[in-house]
Amino acid sequence: MRLTLMTLFATGMFLLPQPPQVQAEEGFTSLMDGKTFNGWKASENQDSWKIEDGAFVCNGERSHLFYVGQDKPFKDFEFQCQVMTEPNSNAGIYFHTVYQEEGWPKAGFECQVNNTYEKDPKKTGSIYGVSNILNIAPAVDNEWFDYKIIVKGNHVQTIINGKVCVDYYEPPGAQPGQGFDRVISSGTFALQAHDPHSKVYFRNIEVKRLD
Repeated sequence: MRLTLMTLFATGMFLLPQPPQVQAEEGFTSLMDGKTFNGWKASENQDSWKIEDGAFVCNGERSHLFYVGQDKPFKDFEFQCQVMTEPNSNAGIYFHTVYQEEGWPKAGFECQVNNTYEKDPKKTGSIYGVSNILNIAPAVDNEWFDYKIIVKGNHVQTIINGKVCVDYYEPPGAQPGQGFDRVISSGTFALQAHDPHSKVYFRNIEVKRLD
C-alpha cells in the first residue's frame, strides 16, 4: 500500500520532529525559560528587549535587564551563556550588581560584549574599566559564542569559547570607585542594551553557585 504524506498525517503515523529541550548543564540552574521574561526585570526603555527563538534580544535605547528570580545574592559562582552580536554592536553582562531604574548600573562589574563596535576599543571578554582586552576580539559577529564568568573570592575569570581572556585578582584593600562600585561583593546579574544601533542575542543563561 502506498502511503501519501496526507495519509500519514491523518493516521498519526507521521510525526514532525520536535525541537530539543534545552536543559541546564549538570550542576547549573537555568535563569531563563526562552519564552518569557519571568525572573527578569528591565529598567528604562523596556521596549529595547524582545524574545526571538528562545533568546533575549536587545536592540534599542539604553536599558538593563536584571535577574530578579532569586532572593539570595550571588557571590561566588560560574555564570555561562551563549551570545551573538550583529556587526558594530555593543552590550554587556553585569555581575554583583543591583536593580536600578535608569542609567548605567553603578554596582558591580560589566563584562564587555563588543566584537566590532567602532566607538569603544574594549572588546568582548573585558572586565570593563578593570582589565581590558583592546582592539582584537576573541569572538566574531553573526556566530554564537560561549561566554563564561567565574568568580571565586577575589579571583575573576572571563572565558570565551573555552579560552581564558581575563584572569583578574582584586588587590587587597580595593575600594569602590566614585562613579561605579567596581569592587567584588555580591549581587545579581544584568544584561545591557547599549544603543539603538546595537543588536545582541543572549540564550542558554545558566549559573552554578560556588559558595
